[in-house]
Amino acid sequence: MEQVKCFIPETLEEALRIRRETGATVLAGGSDLMVANSMGAGVTPAFKGDVLIITNLKELKGIRALPDGSVEIGACTTSAEIARSPIAPELLKDAASRMGAIALRNSATIGGNIGNASPKGDMPQPLILMDAEVVLTSVDGERRMLVDDYIIATKKTALREDEIITKVIIPKPDFTHIFFRKIGMRRANAISKLTLSAAATVRDGVVVDFRASSGAAGPKVARSRKAEELLIGKKVSELHTCKEEFLDAWNTVISPHAMPEYRRNTTRRMLAFFIDALEAGHAPGRVDIQE
Repeated sequence: MEQVKCFIPETLEEALRIRRETGATVLAGGSDLMVANSMGAGVTPAFKGDVLIITNLKELKGIRALPDGSVEIGACTTSAEIARSPIAPELLKDAASRMGAIALRNSATIGGNIGNASPKGDMPQPLILMDAEVVLTSVDGERRMLVDDYIIATKKTALREDEIITKVIIPKPDFTHIFFRKIGMRRANAISKLTLSAAATVRDGVVVDFRASSGAAGPKVARSRKAEELLIGKKVSELHTCKEEFLDAWNTVISPHAMPEYRRNTTRRMLAFFIDALEAGHAPGRVDIQE
């Protein structure tokens, strides 16, 4: 077996140079890559090429509020750090706090969760709803793109061979109502069977913004801006007149594979619940399903 080199840079500059020269696989928390390359319990994982460990790079850690109200999150920030942050958006904190076991949340990073491009990944789903951007850095500089554009399909991204995900930027949230739901085999320590985020901004009785995104519903997180436009601009008192049209439009977003009827029906009920709550005059804040 060919020997694999493991690089542990001390600075981002050094990491970018190594990435350019070797094309090494970038590893942060390792919660996905270590499993994907596992050879069994007690056996060293068998990576097919060199590995670049960026876990300890201080430049890639932390959560900061920017002057324009947006939030910047370093790529190596863990889901546990996001879940307890006072400035991270609530929908992202919901996803981060329900991500697997406590030990996993203390190692899994937001950059890795995005880079893994799994349709069942927890954090990309609310990030796509919020129009978050990912910052991709190489020795030549930075480029930014929407997370929705970065994740192309299952395990397929727009990352170039010499780039590293360095940060995520989330626009200032301006929602009056939010909804989050994760469905799995258990309440905790479970891979998603289906997740849904929804958010709305209501001003003077009018829906000025409405968004929804579904995880584990296809080859990537599902969002339909065309369907969302059916509700934007409507009075909340009239939402019942366009609710079914919206739900029918949303049905077309769900993948026809892997329990399609379960995902469609469950998503339809959750979205209908959120829309009905808006029309009923639910107080601003979180809209919850009482169990």
